[in-house]
Amino acid sequence: MRHLLLSLLLLFAAPAFAQDLATVLTTHRDQIAKPSRQTIGPVIEALAAAGPEAGPVLEAWADRRLGLAGDRFVIVDGEAAKDAVTGATVPGEAKVLKPNSGVRGLISAALVQFQLTDPDPARRRAALEAIARQPDASQLQALREAAPETDPALAARRDRLTRLLIIGHDENPEARLAAIESFGSETSADFQAVLNPLLATRRVAAASLPEEANIAAELSPGSEALPRAEAYALLVDAGLAPPRPGDAEVKAVLAAHLADGQVGGVPVAELSDPARRDDAYAALAAAGTVAAIATAEDVTEALDSHRFADLYAEPNAQITSAARAALRGMQTREGMAQAADLTLDALSLASIYFLAAIGLAITFGVMGVINMAHGEFIMMGAYTGYVVQTVIADRTLSLVVALPAAFAVTFLAGVLLYRLVIRHLAKRPLETLLATFGVSIALQQIAKNIFGTQARPLTAPAWLEGSISFGETVSISSIRVAIFVLALLFLGLFLLIMKRTRLGVQVRAVTQNPGMAASMGINPDRIAMMTFGLGSGIAGIAGVAIGLFAKVTSELGSDYIVQSFMTVVVGGVGNIWGTLAGAALIGGLQKGIEVLNPGNTLAAQTWMILFIIIFIQFRPRGIMPQKGRAAEA
Repeated sequence: MRHLLLSLLLLFAAPAFAQDLATVLTTHRDQIAKPSRQTIGPVIEALAAAGPEAGPVLEAWADRRLGLAGDRFVIVDGEAAKDAVTGATVPGEAKVLKPNSGVRGLISAALVQFQLTDPDPARRRAALEAIARQPDASQLQALREAAPETDPALAARRDRLTRLLIIGHDENPEARLAAIESFGSETSADFQAVLNPLLATRRVAAASLPEEANIAAELSPGSEALPRAEAYALLVDAGLAPPRPGDAEVKAVLAAHLADGQVGGVPVAELSDPARRDDAYAALAAAGTVAAIATAEDVTEALDSHRFADLYAEPNAQITSAARAALRGMQTREGMAQAADLTLDALSLASIYFLAAIGLAITFGVMGVINMAHGEFIMMGAYTGYVVQTVIADRTLSLVVALPAAFAVTFLAGVLLYRLVIRHLAKRPLETLLATFGVSIALQQIAKNIFGTQARPLTAPAWLEGSISFGETVSISSIRVAIFVLALLFLGLFLLIMKRTRLGVQVRAVTQNPGMAASMGINPDRIAMMTFGLGSGIAGIAGVAIGLFAKVTSELGSDYIVQSFMTVVVGGVGNIWGTLAGAALIGGLQKGIEVLNPGNTLAAQTWMILFIIIFIQFRPRGIMPQKGRAAEA
């Protein structure tokens, strides 16, 4: 029975709507055919009020598919044309109407009320997006009157838009306050965009301010916020004081009336005094030569007898107070989020520096060997990862294979470098530095000859793409999180090797007292070779990790060699915990300087180096220097 009644209602309602639509189209035929943005508003409102049948007409008009076939409006679909009211096919050609972008914008706004109840979720979503792009007071009623949304995501989106429109356009102050409070601690851009107009102000001058005025701030003429000239200009604009020409205009008038070395009875020599210039001008005005202007005394009197204030455009003080509190809280949360974001960036950079320096901490910190080719071992590790990826297509598997492969390649390269160069230059740091510097240049050139000068891709697996977000403003890339975890793993691995393994005990013994270690049956040369190989191998693994986000070129290692040495020296030579502290200090310092000088990484590095130079003057042994026999060795 209910379905029958509903069908009858629709049956009788449709002709009524069609008749209304036909009347609107007939009445406004000329305006629709040649629309103007200034005059088409009432026509669009009439069409929107004609009922659901007007929806397809408005949509066709906005899409430039509405046309005229004689005196009849038709909707053009390809080569076919159907009557806009009855839907009947209309023979012959139709002249398609082409409204301009301004008119189409108005039509699209009117279409929202029809699209919000469209059966197609995509069209309902498009309607909500259109409201979000151009929110308007007229859309609030359409949102409220639309049928309940069945899609949970669209329902949440519509509820949010409704609350945003309530804040800006509802007539009920309690509803607006409740809508502001409903957003809680959000820092979203759309919420901020709605709040900002509520705190817009206009500057006024009046003999007295209305009691009901929502005053943002009362101003004093002559203050920094309101100079006297600006205050008097407000009075002139409000018709509360006569205009006063500027000094240049006054001087020009006085110069034009100069006679016998004086103007208005005032000698030229005295015209440098503003008060005397006013006297001369007043004398000319009294003689009827020029129009009278306000004197300095008149200006002072006018300023003293009026009040100046910035008034909120929003008349309700409770709403502006709530908006101001919400924005203040938003700024506080954004500041905290930026601090958290900076901390994450600093930790990320510190983990990269630590990973790059941990191998150097072994070769330089433990063995005392200045290896200028350490950066090239990082580069070799990155290229090893690239070669593995060219062989193994699976990104995850290739990364799993690349890490031990890079360690093996750079370990062997480190052992080879030690056997051929380092062992022959023991206790000769200058010669070691020069020799390893030459090796670094040779390795760079070999890499260029093999791989070319173009950057090679080292692609991260899909699960390392993207970023991890904390709230709306704090995020860190997944690759940097992985590098941070890898740095912690290598810290633990290094401590395990040095504290819990035979090799670690032998390394510490050779470092502290090579002669005594040799007398106990330890081969110092073999231990030094293994230690150097271990440090080089860790550098290779660091190269794979760094290559995932940096460009893999022959100069890759050069970008990190300086920071690696600084990390080890600042932290404390020979102390792995010092290396960690040095990486944290340098990473945090560089990010902090970048915040103060954004967009200039070179300047940040320059200031960082200057700071480290000063730091070393006061703590030459670093943050956490070695103690005991290792420090004396």
